[in-house]
Amino acid sequence: MALIVPAVLPSSYKDLEEKLALLIKIPSVTQIQIDIVDGIFASPASWPYSPSTKSDLVLGRPQELEAMVKNGEMLPALDRVSYEIDMMCIDAERVTESWLALGVSRITFHAECSTNLPKLLAFSERRYGYGGLASGLLSFGCAINIDSDIVLMEPCLNKLEYVQFMGISRIGRQGQLFDRRVLEKIKTFHAHHPEITLQIDGGVSLKNAKELISLGVSSLVIGSAIINAKNPGEAYAVFESLQTPYGV
Repeated sequence: MALIVPAVLPSSYKDLEEKLALLIKIPSVTQIQIDIVDGIFASPASWPYSPSTKSDLVLGRPQELEAMVKNGEMLPALDRVSYEIDMMCIDAERVTESWLALGVSRITFHAECSTNLPKLLAFSERRYGYGGLASGLLSFGCAINIDSDIVLMEPCLNKLEYVQFMGISRIGRQGQLFDRRVLEKIKTFHAHHPEITLQIDGGVSLKNAKELISLGVSSLVIGSAIINAKNPGEAYAVFESLQTPYGV
């Protein structure tokens, strides 16, 4: 059975609270992905980035996020739910510490966000103790776009706990159609690196979920198909029930 990871793309902090509250009510939800978009690396900007505060975007440390950290706020239900941040921003390393302070345990960097991905991951490893003090508590993963060459990740695969393939051609928006070109990328990568955990984000639906699982994907990140459903709990349960042996 694949792990189903609901994803939220918040337009405001209130929107984030409402969506998290909705998902936390589902008893079997154990992991939630929060998508953050800075309006530069991808667009349109989502919370906590504001298109009108360009100085904050340059600094990479949104004021509202920093205020939450300063006030000692934490994400809800940390005793039951783990959170992953999908860093669709150009200065991901600058805000990583803030998200960790809020209780996040998984950070997904994008291969295209840095001209030196190995350096970014090495910095994160040194700064946050990944693989040492934080072993088992903090995970780093890398996302890659459909049009990007998977060789971008090759120099740093030993520092990754998982790889996230993007299933849509334009990242940063929910509700887009699945781009089947990603299937061949997943197949090729999994054949060369069967030991690395794979997840996919974008365009996942009941029409393609089983096929993705059969290719070796063990985590399905699902946004609009769950959060916009008439009954998110029922939608989640349907996805959760999907099972198919790898290699079918």
